Amino acid sequence: MKLSNFNFNLDKELIAKYPSEKRDESRLMVINRATGTIEHKIFRDTINYFGEGDSFVINNTKVFPARLFGQKEKTGAKIEVFLLRELNENMRLWDVLVDPARKIRVGNKLYFNDANGDEVLVAEVIDNTTSRGRTVRFMFDGSNEEFKANLFKLGHTPLPKYIKREEEPMDKERYQTVYASEVGAVAAPTAGLHFTQELMKRLQLKGANFAEVTLHVGVGTFRNIEVEDLSKHKMDSEYFRISEETANMVNTSLEKGKKCCAIGTTCMRTLESSVSAQRQLKAAEGWTNKFIYPPYDFRVANTMITNFHLPKSSVLIMVCAFAGYDLVMKAYEEAVKEQYRFFSYGDAMLIL
Repeated sequence: MKLSNFNFNLDKELIAKYPSEKRDESRLMVINRATGTIEHKIFRDTINYFGEGDSFVINNTKVFPARLFGQKEKTGAKIEVFLLRELNENMRLWDVLVDPARKIRVGNKLYFNDANGDEVLVAEVIDNTTSRGRTVRFMFDGSNEEFKANLFKLGHTPLPKYIKREEEPMDKERYQTVYASEVGAVAAPTAGLHFTQELMKRLQLKGANFAEVTLHVGVGTFRNIEVEDLSKHKMDSEYFRISEETANMVNTSLEKGKKCCAIGTTCMRTLESSVSAQRQLKAAEGWTNKFIYPPYDFRVANTMITNFHLPKSSVLIMVCAFAGYDLVMKAYEEAVKEQYRFFSYGDAMLIL
């Protein structure tokens, strides 16, 4: 299949600028692969589709405040720095994106001030890694803990650019799952944003399990695909971890013929990155750049919850591989017609 197959018309008004008032009150489209049917529910109705022995796989990554606003030495030009990945904790080296990129050169110093205008951090650009990316070294005399505290105090919630508004206080909590624990993502695993502690407890009372994996979501998940031939696209690598406990929980559900539901494309990619020849999930830790596109033989999860995605995005392409191209495109047509809310703060889809 070609990239152009995954285009559709989307009114920008359908891009959610804010989350639903309550996490589990977002809308839920339920699509059934066996029957081809589409139902319209709300997210807390998820409980009606799962029961004893079923497993949910959740991504426990925690978004850190990755967006910094600073200024360039001498000129005072305003610069946005987006932290991507820590390269060396002791040397305080980070891969970052800078905007506007054309103004930044190797050797430039960048200054970051707090709300009072006091200088808190200084960084020096030491490498040009890509057309937009840079490697910077932060200059700081204190401990690593003090440095991280200052970095996170200055940072802002990294809302995606397509949410056309300024960050608000509620974003700090709402652009984070209720089960987030492992700091390292620069974007939220958004399918998980709909879960509340109460809904999770109710599902557990019905006998369902929650198995945690970690995949630190990077901007590569959202990077535009620039090639028409999908086999030529290369995903950025992202760190992942699957524990022995999670592998055992998932394998037990599958051996008993129960549901294993991947909560989001990040979980699906993590699961498919560590499977044995016997189609068993294996404990693992490492980096994955797995890009899933049709046709693809999924070997672990047999159900999935995901949000509504951008046209021609790698995540939409993965959903089509899982649920079938024709059914997903029909569902998206229905979602546009029924005014579902799209993207990170939008509504959800359950694929059975």
